[in-house]
Amino acid sequence: MRRTRLRPLCAALVLAAALAGCSSTGGRRAEQAREHAATAGGAVDTPRWKIAMVTHAGAGDAFWDTVRKGAEQAAAKDNITFLYSNDAQTQNQVQLVQAAIDQRVDGLLVSLAKGDALGPVLAKAKAAGIPVISINSGQEFSARFGALTHIGQDETTAGRAAGAALDARGRKNVLCVIHEQGNVGQEQRCSGARSMFGGQFQTLYVDGVNMPDARAAVSAELQADPALDTLLTLSAPIAATALQAVQDVRRPVELDTFDLGPQVVTGLQAGTVGFAVDQQPYLQGYEGVDLLWLYRYNLDVLGGGGPVLTGPQVLTENDAAALAQDVARGTR
Repeated sequence: MRRTRLRPLCAALVLAAALAGCSSTGGRRAEQAREHAATAGGAVDTPRWKIAMVTHAGAGDAFWDTVRKGAEQAAAKDNITFLYSNDAQTQNQVQLVQAAIDQRVDGLLVSLAKGDALGPVLAKAKAAGIPVISINSGQEFSARFGALTHIGQDETTAGRAAGAALDARGRKNVLCVIHEQGNVGQEQRCSGARSMFGGQFQTLYVDGVNMPDARAAVSAELQADPALDTLLTLSAPIAATALQAVQDVRRPVELDTFDLGPQVVTGLQAGTVGFAVDQQPYLQGYEGVDLLWLYRYNLDVLGGGGPVLTGPQVLTENDAAALAQDVARGTR
């Protein structure tokens, strides 16, 4: 919903005194009020707008806790009422987006892991005048569905970075573990890695919400193919489970992963994790709220509507010590 711009109350030919009163004194007072608010605690003087974030996160997914923390901290700074909801089932996510529309929110952040299914409900958001920004997954759907921009990493690019890192580390036979079948972003990560990697490359689908089953599936694959020398996982929780599977087979298998978490950082420091591709989820939440606030306040659209990239960063043992405190705080 675009705000109606107020034409300047002071016309060009208005007396100088009146002009000074409008543009100088009043502007200075407004600026002083903003400075005072910032000094007092970081609050702004804009109306208390309401922004909803609806994601495809499963229950207990720590990655999304980091996204949410970034959003909540930006909301506190921007005087925003922040609403969060999530469901791994696509149809339920659609219903949550509809619920946000029904609440007449002033902005909507949404992940598009299975973007095609969300097109119709996002069309309703657009018809209702609600500005939308997509985050994390579904960059390719973002502009098509009328979003202002997409905040995240290009998953194919991130996959290519992982493939190059695998080559640089001399890996020969890689198993890429996809923990959410149908998630386009995960498919792009594995495909991107495959495109840059010179050795053997296979994929395995596991149930990412059933860790005992995922561990058993990875362990069985490692036992069935002794030539596999590397696991590439696509999230920090699955990386922790894959480490257990490596311990099950009791032979040297390198684990590399996407995303950070306490166990991944510990693994980097201990040498049980080779590298991690980080997309900085805290930024996805923080910038999502902040960019919607900027749009409501000033009609700003960063980057001309193109994707705002938050990754990839390929992190190794050399980075782990510096990141440990931030990861423990839940912001990396």
